[in-house]
Amino acid sequence: MLLKGEQLAAHLERALKPVYLVYGDEPLLVIEAADAIRAAARRSGFDEREVLTATGGFNWNDLYHAAGSMSLFGGRKVIDLRIPTGKPGRDGSAALQEYCARPSPDSLLLVTLPGVDWRDEKSAWMSALAAAGVVVKLIPPLVADLPAWIAGRLRRQEQSAAAEGLRFIAERVEGNLLAAHQEILKLAVLYPRGALSLEQIREAVLNVARYDLDGLREAMLAGDVARLTRTIDGLQQEGEAPLLVLWAMTEDVRVLAQINAGLAGRQSLDLLLKEARVWGVRQPLVRRAVQRIDGTRATAALAHAARIDRMIKGLASGDVWDEFRQLGLHIAVG
Repeated sequence: MLLKGEQLAAHLERALKPVYLVYGDEPLLVIEAADAIRAAARRSGFDEREVLTATGGFNWNDLYHAAGSMSLFGGRKVIDLRIPTGKPGRDGSAALQEYCARPSPDSLLLVTLPGVDWRDEKSAWMSALAAAGVVVKLIPPLVADLPAWIAGRLRRQEQSAAAEGLRFIAERVEGNLLAAHQEILKLAVLYPRGALSLEQIREAVLNVARYDLDGLREAMLAGDVARLTRTIDGLQQEGEAPLLVLWAMTEDVRVLAQINAGLAGRQSLDLLLKEARVWGVRQPLVRRAVQRIDGTRATAALAHAARIDRMIKGLASGDVWDEFRQLGLHIAVG
């Protein structure tokens, strides 16, 4: 069974499954989903818990031992299996498939992972977990949805904020849900229940935005000029290596050029996206960017990226970070 994150709470009100897999790129969401499953398990009589962490050299026989070792009082157990790399390896894959074929009636297996790629999602071991129980894929909110996500969290603690206040928080915690969670909890400590003013929010919320290369690429493809320039400024202030910034931006420029060349040859956009290895949340961003950027502009952007490369190597003069802004705007504005 496959569930979205927002479906998990309703599912946990019913009879529990013997196996759960929770994974996603945002640690906060994984932690909260795993906590909810453990709490539901306790309510259902799983009053023991054993934590296993599958790092290098992990003995997968420990999974069978955990399922088979019951206390003298015969309590039921949650086996909390964590795979920090997201890849169990050959032995782990075999062990998980074997366990799922005959799950212990007195144990609930909870497996947590970071985000994985589409190949792992189609692997035999993940398919076995889905067949034996429930797989929950947790997708963080997009930047445009972050104010609504923050509003929902404020409602939990009986607080609210106007749209301007929600946007202010979202901009300060951009790309960092754990920081957002901490700031929202801080508002509950500092202020009583009810509506929060923008002044109160400004006084309480720190600038904890996490500027990263993925956020830069997303803003460029989405045409979000404000976020693009804010992220480039943040990367510059944080001392990010210009070569890495150039690599990140050039990867998407090359994809746009490649897809435009294919479209000129009357190839299918769906096929071109597949060949360019554009999957998941990036696909709608690239689709919209292709509508905005034609082959001529994509080729010109590649030439611009080549000039920046020469600047970084000391073969040409110019302000590298200003050129990054110009290159990003070339793609974002179209």
